[in-house]
Amino acid sequence: MSGEPSRVQVVGAPGINTIALGKPLKTFDLLIMRRLSVTYVVLIGALIVFFIVLHYVEFVDDFIDSGATMGEVFSVYYPNYIPEIVRLMSPLALFLATLFMTGRMAQKLELSALQTSGVSLYRIVVPFALVGLAITGTMFWFNGWVVPESNRVRIRFEKQHTQAKSSVDEYNNIHRQNSPGSVITVNFYDRATQTAHTVTMERFEEGRRLTERIDARSMQWSDEDSTWQLRSPVIRTFHEDGTERMRSPARLDTVLALLPRNMARTDGDVESMTITEAREYLAVLERSGVDNLGVPRVAFQGKFAYPFANLILVLLAVPLAAVRRRKGQALIMGVGLLIAFVYLALMKFLEPFGYEGILSPLATAWIPHALFLAASILVLLRAPK
Repeated sequence: MSGEPSRVQVVGAPGINTIALGKPLKTFDLLIMRRLSVTYVVLIGALIVFFIVLHYVEFVDDFIDSGATMGEVFSVYYPNYIPEIVRLMSPLALFLATLFMTGRMAQKLELSALQTSGVSLYRIVVPFALVGLAITGTMFWFNGWVVPESNRVRIRFEKQHTQAKSSVDEYNNIHRQNSPGSVITVNFYDRATQTAHTVTMERFEEGRRLTERIDARSMQWSDEDSTWQLRSPVIRTFHEDGTERMRSPARLDTVLALLPRNMARTDGDVESMTITEAREYLAVLERSGVDNLGVPRVAFQGKFAYPFANLILVLLAVPLAAVRRRKGQALIMGVGLLIAFVYLALMKFLEPFGYEGILSPLATAWIPHALFLAASILVLLRAPK
C-alpha cells in the first residue's frame, strides 16, 4: 500500500541479498551479466592456451624443419592465430560459462527462490540473453573484419612453415570473363609474384565476332598504379572487311576488372577476406563464369551465420541447467560438451552438401542454427517456470 517495490529474500546468493520485482531486479541483471562476462573471458583464455599447446605439439617438427625460429612462431604466428581461435571457441566458451553459472545458481537454490517469489524463468533468462546478444554482435564484427586480417598473416606463415597448406582449386588453365565480350585465358598463375604466364585476351563484338586478340608471354600486377603489365604482347585487331592489323609493343599496361585474388583460388581465400572483400571477390568470380564456387560461397554465408551460435547456445544453456540435479555440475557440463559436439558435427556434416550444390550456401550455413534455435525454444518452453 505504501507504493514500495516488493522484495524477495534470495537464500545463499552472495552479492544478491535482497531483490525487488521492480527496480532492484536490475541489480540482479547487472550481477549476472558481470559474472557471466568474466567467466566467459576466463574460459576463452583457457581454451586459447589449450589450443595453442596442442597445436604446437602437433606442428613443432614442421616449424623446426622449415627453419622457423621460436621467436617467429610465438611473436608472429600464434598471436595472429588467436583471433581465429576466439572465433571458433566463443560459442563453446559462452555455452559452458552459462551452464556453469546457471547450474551453480540451481544447486544453491537461488533460482528456486527467485521462481518462488514470482520471477519466471523467462525473466531470469534476460540477463544471460543480453550478454549473448552483445557477444553475437561483437563476434559478427570481429569475424567479419578483424579475423580476416590476422588470417592473412597466419595462412602465409603456414604456407611457408607447415604442411597445413590450403588446397589449390585453380592455378593452371584459368579462364575468366573480364567483362561482357572480353575473355582472358591464363596457362599458369604464380600467386607469390602475382604473375600470369602465357596470357590470351580476346574481345568479341556482340558476343560473336572476334575483334581483338592479345597474346602475351606474361602479365604481372603492379601495386603502384593498380594495372596489369603485359610483357612482349602481340596485338591483333580484326576488321569487318576481313583485314587484320598486328603490332608488338615491348610492354602494354591495361586496367582489368580482375584483381590478383580473382586469378587463382584456394579453399581458404574467403577466410582471409573481410565481408566486403569476400562479397566483391565472389561477384567477380561469378561474373567471370567460374565454376565450383561452393566452398567460398558457404564460407561467406558462414561469416553471417556462425556468430549467432553464441546467442542460441545461451538460450539453450539456461533452461538445461536451471533444474537442480543430484549429480550437480559434472552432469551438466558433460551434457553441455555433448551438445556442443553435436552442434559442430552438424555444421561440418552439412558443408559438403553446400560445396556440391545439393544444398544452397544459405541453407548450408543457417540450417544447423535454425534447428538448435528451435530446440532452445522448445527446451525453454518445457522447462519448469
